[in-house]
Amino acid sequence: MKTALSVDRCRRDNRSVFTVTLKQSGRRFPVEPGETVLEAAQRAGIALPYSCRAGVCGSCKATLLEGRCEYPRNPPLALSGTSPAQHAVLLCQAVPCGDLVIAAREVTSVEDIARRRLDVVVAEKTALAPDVVGLRLEPAPGEARLNWLPGQYLDVLLEDGRRRPFSIASGPRADGSIEMHVRHVAGGGFTSWVADGLRVGDRLRIEAPLGTFVAREDSERPMVFMAGGTGFAPVKAIVEHFVALGTRRRIEIYWGARNAADLYLMELARGWERTAHALRFHPVLSDPEQAAASGLRMGLVHEALLEDLPDLSGHDVYMSGPPAMIDAGRKLFLDAGLPEERLYYDSFEYAPDVLAQILAGRAGLAHA
Repeated sequence: MKTALSVDRCRRDNRSVFTVTLKQSGRRFPVEPGETVLEAAQRAGIALPYSCRAGVCGSCKATLLEGRCEYPRNPPLALSGTSPAQHAVLLCQAVPCGDLVIAAREVTSVEDIARRRLDVVVAEKTALAPDVVGLRLEPAPGEARLNWLPGQYLDVLLEDGRRRPFSIASGPRADGSIEMHVRHVAGGGFTSWVADGLRVGDRLRIEAPLGTFVAREDSERPMVFMAGGTGFAPVKAIVEHFVALGTRRRIEIYWGARNAADLYLMELARGWERTAHALRFHPVLSDPEQAAASGLRMGLVHEALLEDLPDLSGHDVYMSGPPAMIDAGRKLFLDAGLPEERLYYDSFEYAPDVLAQILAGRAGLAHA
């Protein structure tokens, strides 16, 4: 059968519902008009990788084997520089123009955990760093405990319908509490309110669990974790999970920041190194003066990782943090022999509505 592969604007056929087939498992699910492939998969209870949901991070990248699709919402920025011959497609933005066959990783471990909306109460608020707030949330009275896998995130639901995603910095706890690390972003209305206005006892409305950045336990390979800034939050959750399991796998943790204050839980990580088998922690500072003053390693965190581990072909790699770090690591780690299916990452992108405003502004400048 001849395959027509395209991500250009395309003419739809007369059917209102299309079918997507996953090549590896043979699973199939319907896509309603205007739905993205990711939305339809989630509605069908099928977990495909994703993170930003805005077409930027590339976590949901798959291979389009048959069919045609388009991107009517956001441009597929994560495909920039990708050869058309690779037939890559971004599932969080791709809207089918007909039936599709795709090759995509499935994350079946998250499929049995129902996503919920619930009210939570701020039980504790602490200053972790000059611009990072730690929150401990508890289910509001009458709400059942939330279940999730270490590494997943939640959306805070704002009154105007907008969402703000934050990684959960812990695994499920017996008391039902949820740990978050919130960095104050200059000009960010919500994070400014968290820093200055949120009080213990206040309520938040959340939706969780979300995301597919979770521990993969079906491997005995050494694990490498790389975090940038508050990207340490989901890494912390996953590492604590493996430590609690008593894993014998080698674990290397690289945490990069500009200054020492941004490594806000360094003593916790040092504690893992003292007590866990074959775990090593590597703090890295990008500011030369800060590195010299603190006696810590100087450089970019992904470069430090590759200096120590130039061959990643035998490892599983997890990374979480700002888009620039994720993008650099993704390219260089694959060049270092890491198979793409063993690279798991969570990119701290803009919220989709903020990204849409940025893209609209760029378009306006381009046509000014």
